[in-house]
Amino acid sequence: MKVVILAGGFGTRISEESVLKPKPMIEIGGMPILWHIMKIYSFYGFNEFVICAGYKQHVIKKWFSDYFLHTCDITFDYTGGRDEMIVHNKHIEPWKVTIVDTALRTETGGRVRRVKDYIGDEEFMLTYGDAVGNINILELLHFHHSHGKIGTMSMYNFGQNKGVVEVGKNGMIQAFREKSDMDGDLINIGFMIFKPQIFDYIAGDDTSLENDPMEKLVELQELVGYVHNGYWQCMDTLREKQQIEKLWDTGKAPWKVWE
Repeated sequence: MKVVILAGGFGTRISEESVLKPKPMIEIGGMPILWHIMKIYSFYGFNEFVICAGYKQHVIKKWFSDYFLHTCDITFDYTGGRDEMIVHNKHIEPWKVTIVDTALRTETGGRVRRVKDYIGDEEFMLTYGDAVGNINILELLHFHHSHGKIGTMSMYNFGQNKGVVEVGKNGMIQAFREKSDMDGDLINIGFMIFKPQIFDYIAGDDTSLENDPMEKLVELQELVGYVHNGYWQCMDTLREKQQIEKLWDTGKAPWKVWE
């Protein structure tokens, strides 16, 4: 099963760093947060990725093309007229990575629609390229298959600073709404799974996945919510980036499920 990662937005709320690179390429502990997200999925055996790029997409492509330069010791040997690069202590992730330019101003649904040919007629996982968590991907997948619906999204109790999801006792999503003093505080944190039928509900580049497509699935009772009770954190602001990096630097990163 392929993992689709949304990595094309402008990241304006963390412009201190995103002015130079896409937000998913902002580093935590010397590696892009995109790498951290991919490592989570890879730990559970999902190693084929489709990255929906847009803003400064060349930075993502360049980073992966130079992967050995970021992860290994390198000798450049020019002696005797040679031009040779020797890679030492080579460590290769078991990844197949497809990076797709989904255009600069395409909405989230439009980006997913643009990579349809790379996904094929099969289920796929989908997440955002700016958040980490210790989500048990295999448990999430089992939850998705046990309900048999078109879509499953992960939810998290994060407080009242985001839009809110209402979910019934049977796990069916009932409504999306803006925060309210009377609302609960389960939010959509990505880590989603969709059957290929989701493409039928994405009209074009201007379609936000979180609006018409998912609201239609709610109406059809084809969207269920998986509640994650562990750690999750997005990186919308510089302060949030610093919080995530502090956990990594002190060896207390809950999302580091790999060795």
